[in-house]
Amino acid sequence: MPQFRHSEHYYGKRYNIHREVNRLNFTLQNCGRFKIIICFWIIVTFSLLFQQTSLGQGVRVGPDGKTSKQKLSLPFAFYNENFGFTAAYVTGVVGYPQKQSTLLGTLMAGSKGSAMGFLVGRDIQMPRVERLFFDPVVSVGYFSDNEAYIDGKPRFPDERAGSNDSDKDDFVEGDGWDNFFRLKFKYLLPIGTGKDEIISTYRIERGLLTSGSAGGDSWNPLVSGKSYLELRPFYRSQQIDGEDVDVDIKSNGLDLSVFWDNRDFFANPSKGFGLRGKVSRDFGWFDSSDSWTNLEGELDIYFALKFSNSFRQVVLALDTWTSYSPSWDKEASGDIKNRPPAYTGSTLGGLWRMRGYPSQRFNDRAAIYYAAELRMIPEWNPFERWPAIQKHVGIQWLQFVPFVEIGRVAPDWSLKRLHSDMKWDVGFGIRAWAKGIVVRIDTAVSDEDVGIQMMVSQPFQF
Repeated sequence: MPQFRHSEHYYGKRYNIHREVNRLNFTLQNCGRFKIIICFWIIVTFSLLFQQTSLGQGVRVGPDGKTSKQKLSLPFAFYNENFGFTAAYVTGVVGYPQKQSTLLGTLMAGSKGSAMGFLVGRDIQMPRVERLFFDPVVSVGYFSDNEAYIDGKPRFPDERAGSNDSDKDDFVEGDGWDNFFRLKFKYLLPIGTGKDEIISTYRIERGLLTSGSAGGDSWNPLVSGKSYLELRPFYRSQQIDGEDVDVDIKSNGLDLSVFWDNRDFFANPSKGFGLRGKVSRDFGWFDSSDSWTNLEGELDIYFALKFSNSFRQVVLALDTWTSYSPSWDKEASGDIKNRPPAYTGSTLGGLWRMRGYPSQRFNDRAAIYYAAELRMIPEWNPFERWPAIQKHVGIQWLQFVPFVEIGRVAPDWSLKRLHSDMKWDVGFGIRAWAKGIVVRIDTAVSDEDVGIQMMVSQPFQF
């Protein structure tokens, strides 16, 4: 049964360098000094819609030890090729309904027929069980001109779309509904830092952690870091109705994971590591299109470096991730059964992994991925010279990040095959600590394209 890709780029269009450079030029040319505030919040808001970062339970306080709610309520408008001219509204609050939690909701509708509503909550502590936290995500939307790396394009009858050797133009396009929910429950185990500290207090000064480290002091999970058992029921119904394909894929099931967050500060780590193992299972129940199982593992490590007094912080960040679907069944006819949809499982490309390629450009039974970033925060911060802007955006540091990525997908999990004919990209990112959130714009160059990725949070362990 054909599967199709969920695009993280505004739920649709692939990034083309000429189109995106023109779009960015249009944005910058229309952002004078005072319009920068509005443009900044548009980027932050739109990025928040697709944020999937695993946050650690913690309250951030300033040098005076005090904290306060941060609220956002903003109507805004924008233009892109998928939505057209779009009217939108976002509302959110950090520190509600509890001091460590966040709520965000948004609505938007465009002139080209695309519209969506989105609600997300983070780190909501459950009643009566103080170690149990809840992260709900719910989205309802209709999107025009979605592009999916699935079989069905007449030009490529003998090629499987999304495979490592597939053509970059082997995708189908169409309109349809895309509705989903993901309800993550996280239980903090009573070991390590989490034994005596359920909700951490991070003392922040000019955007950097000065005390309250939650991990990175030992390689023993019994004494360092926070360890979680995570259970996430999920459901998704996605349609593509186009010239070459008309499909409706429905999936529901459970993600079960174990996560050892041994990083000093989850939002912007400078030491330690994170280690996660995850099993995803669609049992084929209810209206699911197929049953499938997928296994994943990820390790990210951080090393603090010292360059010169011109830099406040320099960190070498390394990441490796792998995925495999044991239920994948390729029949003699060439049809594949019991495989994860192309938007999950062993996929590469987009906001998080292989940023120089379109979202879910590659998808197969197995995948491997490596990345290295040099995250540099200079003393220089031009926003400190513009108090009229700074009071709205609250940028306390800028971070400049050269990075490199390699990876590939394959029809089986074999070290030899996964490390041959690997895809690559190199890039440079500009990131900022704004209102307590890491906002990033990463540009990466690959052998197929140039990707421009705008998102919230650092890219590892999302």
